[in-house]
Order: sequence, then C-alpha cells, then structure tokens
Amino acid sequence: MNNYTTIELEIENEVGTIWLNRPQIHNAFNEVMIVELISLFNEVKTMDAIRVLILRGRGKSFCAGADLNWMRDVAKYSYEDNYKESLNLSICFHKIYTCPKPTIAMVHGAAIGGANGLLAACDFAYADNNTTFSLSEVKIGIVPACISPYVTKRVSEYGSKELMLTGKRFKGPEAEQHGLINKSMEKEEMETYVKELIKLLKTSGPKAMSHCKNLLYEISNNLNLDQAIEYTAKMIADIRASDEGQEGMAAFLEKRKPNWVD
Repeated sequence: MNNYTTIELEIENEVGTIWLNRPQIHNAFNEVMIVELISLFNEVKTMDAIRVLILRGRGKSFCAGADLNWMRDVAKYSYEDNYKESLNLSICFHKIYTCPKPTIAMVHGAAIGGANGLLAACDFAYADNNTTFSLSEVKIGIVPACISPYVTKRVSEYGSKELMLTGKRFKGPEAEQHGLINKSMEKEEMETYVKELIKLLKTSGPKAMSHCKNLLYEISNNLNLDQAIEYTAKMIADIRASDEGQEGMAAFLEKRKPNWVD
C-alpha cells in the first residue's frame, strides 16, 4: 500500500473507506490528490479484503472543488501542461466510475465544482440535507468539462443545462430532485442508511456485482441492441459456469446461504 498525503484508506469488515483528507481547506483537490486517487483506485480494485468502497471527506465538507492555489498555478501553465493536468482529472473520474467494486459517496458540508464529478462517478451517492452543491465553473469563465460525462448520466442533458449554465447553489433535497444524488436525508439517518445498504450489498456475490457493473458499463456506453444479444448471452453462460455462479445457484436450490454471506 502506498503512503498517501491527501487521502486515507480505512478497511473494516470488508468495507474500504477512502477519506479525502485536506480538511483545513475543505478537501479541495489539487494535482497531488488527483494522482493519489488514481493510484488508490488502481490498488483497491484487486484487494479481496474490500467488497464495498465508500468515498467521503474529513472535516466540515465533502469537497470544495479545486484548490485555489492549484488553479492559480494552472492558469500559468502551457497548453500541454494544462492538458496533462486536465487529462489526469478525467482519468480520476473514470477510475471511480469503472471500479469493479460497489462505490458509495457520502456527501456533507459542500460539493462544489469538480467535487460533483467525484460523487457522480460513484454507483450510489447520498447527502445530508444541509449540503451545499454548485456546478459553478461558468461563474469563473470555464466549463465543467471533465465531470460532465458523469453528471449528465445522472441528471440528463437538460437537467445538466440548468445546473451547469446557471452555476446556482442548491441543497441536498434539490440535488435528489435533479437525480445528482440517490437520496438526501438528515446526517444521522445517512449513516444508518448506508450501513443497511452495505449489509444488502454484502449478500450479493462479489464477482457477480463486478460482472454486473461491467455489464451496465458496456450496455450504457459501447453496445447497441443488436450487439447486446451475443454479449449478454455469453456473459450469463460464463457466469453460470463459474465457481461463484455454481455456488449461488446451489445455495438457492438447497435453501441455504451462499458461502460469501456471513
């Protein structure tokens, strides 16, 4: 495991919690955090000790977007250096989106600008009612480019126009209404809700969940309906023949718990 300076990983009961850990500046991200997130998601995707991943922020906020000092430096970069930094940010969101394990964003305090890419790339996103959201890039003359594929998947094209063109601030209940998050609730309720979700996820086959995520990725991004015929038939045939598939079906027929359930 690498030593990280801007993030932390905790593992307990097969749940990995990735903490954004720059609380003094509301977990604003810079080039270091971006690279560290890419590296950590590369590590955890192969760790058998982790079945579910949570992404959250230390201190008062989930993430306040880009670090102002980093933005000040980036404004002076050459085009090539600027492109390289932006590409890393896009890769970071893609690593989260394609993580083979279920990912859950727990959002509080603030989710500004690029922070919305972090939460939108997760499979599940929850926030407390008092969280302040804003896709505010247009207010400083730029655009929410790298986060747009993931926000638009959640919010739709026209919902994204409302949030991105206005750059308005809104709270958790409106974020839920737009579909940016799955659910908004009181802070204490969110902790309980996520614990129950994790219990439910841990009754599912670990490899089946990974295959299911890959299935949804391909269906949503790469395959038309005709191409999906062969792809989906081959996938279910392969998985039925796998050790986990055989165990799961046997457990169902024998009316017992499969071996991945405590």
